[in-house]
Amino acid sequence: MYQMKAFITAIVLTGLVQLAQAQDTTGTVISNVPDSNTAQAAFRSVNRNELPGGISVVDVASQMTQNYMNYSLENMECWANGFNGNSMWGMGTYLLLIDGVPRDATNVLPAEIDQVSFLKGVNAVALYGSRAAKGVIYITTKRGKPGNQRIAVRANGGITVPKGYPEYLGSAEYMTLYNEARRNDGLADLYTPETIDGYASGKNKYRYPDVDYYSDEYLRKFFSRYDVTAEISGGNNKARYYTNIGYQTSGSLLNFGEARQNGKSDRLNLRGNVNVDLNDYISCNIDAGAIFYTGRGVNTDYWSSAATLRPYRFAPLIPIDMLRQDDEASNVLVKNSNHIIDGKYLLGGTQLDQTNPFAAIYAGGNNRYISRQFLFNTGVNADLRNLLKGLSFHATFAVDYNTSYNLAYNNSYAVYAPAWNRSSGMDVISSLTQYGQDATSGVQNVSNSWYRQTIAATGQFNYLNTIGGKHHLSAVLLVNGFQQSESAVYHRTSNANLGLQLGYDFNNTYYVDMSSAMVHSAKLPEGNRSAFSPTVSLGWRISNAPFLRSISVIDNLRLTASAGVLHTDLDILSYYLYQGAYTTQGSWFGWKDGTGVQATESRRGANPDLRFPKREEFSIGLDGSFFHQLIKLNGNFFINKITGNIIQPDVLYPSYFATGFPLSSFIPYINYNDDKRVGFDFNLSFHNKLREVSYSIGLVGSYYKSIATKRAELYADDYQRRQGKPLDAIWGLKNLGFFRDENDIKNSPAQAFGQVKPGDIKYKDQNGDGVIDARDEVYLGRAGWSGSPLTLGINLGARWRNFSFMALGVGRFGAYSMKNNSWFWVAGENKYSAIVRDRWTPETPESAKYPRLTTLSSDNNFRNSDFWLYKTNRIGLEKVQISYDMSGLLGKKKVVKEMGVYVSAFNLLTISAERKVLEMNVGSAPQTRLYNLGIKGSF
Repeated sequence: MYQMKAFITAIVLTGLVQLAQAQDTTGTVISNVPDSNTAQAAFRSVNRNELPGGISVVDVASQMTQNYMNYSLENMECWANGFNGNSMWGMGTYLLLIDGVPRDATNVLPAEIDQVSFLKGVNAVALYGSRAAKGVIYITTKRGKPGNQRIAVRANGGITVPKGYPEYLGSAEYMTLYNEARRNDGLADLYTPETIDGYASGKNKYRYPDVDYYSDEYLRKFFSRYDVTAEISGGNNKARYYTNIGYQTSGSLLNFGEARQNGKSDRLNLRGNVNVDLNDYISCNIDAGAIFYTGRGVNTDYWSSAATLRPYRFAPLIPIDMLRQDDEASNVLVKNSNHIIDGKYLLGGTQLDQTNPFAAIYAGGNNRYISRQFLFNTGVNADLRNLLKGLSFHATFAVDYNTSYNLAYNNSYAVYAPAWNRSSGMDVISSLTQYGQDATSGVQNVSNSWYRQTIAATGQFNYLNTIGGKHHLSAVLLVNGFQQSESAVYHRTSNANLGLQLGYDFNNTYYVDMSSAMVHSAKLPEGNRSAFSPTVSLGWRISNAPFLRSISVIDNLRLTASAGVLHTDLDILSYYLYQGAYTTQGSWFGWKDGTGVQATESRRGANPDLRFPKREEFSIGLDGSFFHQLIKLNGNFFINKITGNIIQPDVLYPSYFATGFPLSSFIPYINYNDDKRVGFDFNLSFHNKLREVSYSIGLVGSYYKSIATKRAELYADDYQRRQGKPLDAIWGLKNLGFFRDENDIKNSPAQAFGQVKPGDIKYKDQNGDGVIDARDEVYLGRAGWSGSPLTLGINLGARWRNFSFMALGVGRFGAYSMKNNSWFWVAGENKYSAIVRDRWTPETPESAKYPRLTTLSSDNNFRNSDFWLYKTNRIGLEKVQISYDMSGLLGKKKVVKEMGVYVSAFNLLTISAERKVLEMNVGSAPQTRLYNLGIKGSF
């Protein structure tokens, strides 16, 4: 099936190319596609010098000559001001469009991209409607250009190397410290010294297992990654075509059992874009793409097990040659086993570990994750100048279909627990206990079936005209909409709006742009489902003013100001929130005669006045170049408010509106919460040449501060109010070190989080009530959920003769996080990480950096507090690439027009006080570095 679909898609794309090649007459090009002098704005391409404020543009196609990328938005915070890697201006989820269609960033590879536009301000995004209220990222794919056919090929091979693994204690050290934890709890030791000595000796890893899940015994030191891409483009004034065919494959770190053969992924992508001018007035485009992805794996989560399974629990493999020869029962088990590993091992396990990652990888079968994505969009352009000079019509239609599922062979297997004895001074297995049965059904199971369909359409009239050489008029009247349906989701995600843009500039000096939309949402009650979103932007090219014309150092300087109100349903989490809701799934009420009546309970009250939340914003932008393009500057300052966020507020209604039993509520959802963001962004670049070396330096930055300006809340203590605090605030207790002794505990406030002992964390009583509880939690810092408050990116480029150099760095500052995963919060039966070596003991009360060990849950120690808080400030060297252009070595008769090689390295270095924490993944695959060698050529 995979090969058949790929073959059919290739035929379709080839047909599109042949259609374009068959056209051979001249004509007028009518297109909304940006060229090298234009950039994508909302529903139109605009000259770069005339871009509205609040838009950043990155030319990916030109960057790829020196900056090989794997992901469509890779390191964009190094190039696009206002984008911090996961949001624009700290607003959260943005709308991502590929050629105007809502798609995923992974639907397109960098080799297919022409440019990426980041639309941030209200005026920039208004025409896209409700779901664009937090910004738009618009990815424009490459298109063919008139000229001879050009074939470009790029191939890469690299190795992916883990940055590091979490460190855990070995068996003997774990047992020693676990005994200590039991003594701290007033319990007797669980492991005898003789047992611990056996595990510490390392003489018999089968009897005394000390399993390191991150060792070379189970993992590769690196795995390989390869990709190859071919691009074919060309055409003439009548028809242009672009085709991209790419293939990627990568391996896995797991290096045993089924994972050795099946731990890899493959991706085949095909794209064809065709533009055809049917006559002097009508042109069209047809774009089609397909992505075939297959990820092969095993039927277990190895990395999760590596973070939880203690090292002594069982030996993954049991050696057959250590069985007693006279143990007939065990030898029968060996004879009947379906899984003899390497001809000499049985699968190890215990009654509690009948399923374990090692046995599952050796004998549990395998699975394949299969994803198929088909993308299609088409558009038509009509020049209506015969009706009105400057008038044109543009329409688009798109259908995408994504589907995925798992195919798996799920085999059951037996594991064996050995009983050990000493015989003639040697360890022998005196008997085996079998758990489970070997069974291979041969049936391939289908699971996790998922699909998503996207339908999008746009129709718009464009007007563009110049009167008297000085008065430039523009207008767009459009209807725009898309709908996404997804499996297991009843309501489709929809966006529909009417849009109107009116623009005027006088002599390229004074600008006015009014962009507005009439939006609609079915999430709101009838009568409130439509709203008008108006915005305006004013611009002044100061460099054209008489008092600046004589200043030769200023090439261009433009000031913009934008303001507007956008209505959005992005943060309305569900449908029908405006309706009262009742349920019969409540409690049964008993009566004296023994009968019962089922309750009908209210879950919420109705609110027919529920309305759109609004984004209200004012921003100022500055764009300029100086000293004959030597220095370029772009920046924005913004203030925006999100007002009328929808909540169900208990504290605004009398207490009898909600009951504890039965669990009833008559409290409606209302528009109440308000948020505010203030910030700025900038992009400063410097381009120069020193003798034979041309070089460039770019510094990009984004900063934002968020505030909860209005909240429905009721706290006894003012310091706990969320109003006035950051939206991403972290709350917790303030620590005062460790309790020194029982006397210290006695003279401290009472603890509400369980019994404490010396070595537990001591907290500050914020309100002085003599009790440590949730009322003592205070604001600790910003979490940076929508990106670090301050993000700085730097891009460096240099060229000397045929050599070029490029480096990217990113700094993230101002956010905090909690050390609260299982590597840090070690209690009970958890696996012990290396951090517990710095634990509190009576002998080390002053130097300890970790609480006392305990086998209990330790509710007191493992909760949010500044004891576990750390700064996530970091500086990262994200990429370095060195390239060599070999085109000059090809001779005069060039079959190969261009040729180049390059080496690049990704995620090279992290500079941070918490580097180990920031680079450590717990319970998931490790972070990695990529070292890549590439070659490219064109024909």
